[in-house]
Amino acid sequence: MASDFDVEFIDHGDRESKFLLRGATPAFANGIRRAILADVPTLSIDTVRFVENSSVMFDENLALRLGLVPLTTPDDLEPGDEITLALDVEGPGTAYSGDLVSTDSQVEPADTNVPLIELKEDQRLELEADAVLGHGRDHAKHQGGVAVGYRHLQRVEVVGDAAEYADEETKIARGVIEDDGELVDTDEFDNDLTERYPGKEVELTDVENAFVFHVESDGSMPVDELVLRAVDTLYDRADELESAVQL
Repeated sequence: MASDFDVEFIDHGDRESKFLLRGATPAFANGIRRAILADVPTLSIDTVRFVENSSVMFDENLALRLGLVPLTTPDDLEPGDEITLALDVEGPGTAYSGDLVSTDSQVEPADTNVPLIELKEDQRLELEADAVLGHGRDHAKHQGGVAVGYRHLQRVEVVGDAAEYADEETKIARGVIEDDGELVDTDEFDNDLTERYPGKEVELTDVENAFVFHVESDGSMPVDELVLRAVDTLYDRADELESAVQL
């Protein structure tokens, strides 16, 4: 993969990243976006067994909330693997996602401060829950990418001075621009090119086969791993298609 594409990070974090991908067709760029959302399996609570629930919330509502808590997902899990988590909380107080105790040290809530239920005096919640590996194409709770988008990298060229007495109007550009080989996030100048190039006339053109991705993870895995797994699924599908065609 490294030999096929050129990747350059513009903003790099575990939960949110922005990066430039060169050498990809529009179809492949969209394939990566769809794979991030639909094809990278993540853990999510699927079955809940209630031992005691004396709160004001029905079992079904609590199970729904638990299913939407993102869980860290190790890369050595296989389809069908299950991880059990337990919760035992008494009121008064709030039960949080961080109160879930996992049987696997590598699996835990990605965020520990998600409120599940407020318990009053003498109320108790005790349960066991099974988390399973699933895909976003089957249920949204398995989508590791909560926000995934991309747009063309745009190149800026100064073509001359603005008319001397012309009214200066805003010229909006969003995403990342390339200015004399430098990558610049348009947020740095409030997306208004007249702020970066005062008194100048500029032209914007799309850079062919160069796309700026903005990816946000739910915490089930770092963004880097999420993207790499997504690309791997595309290669796996291509291999399957090649094998099918040769039969």
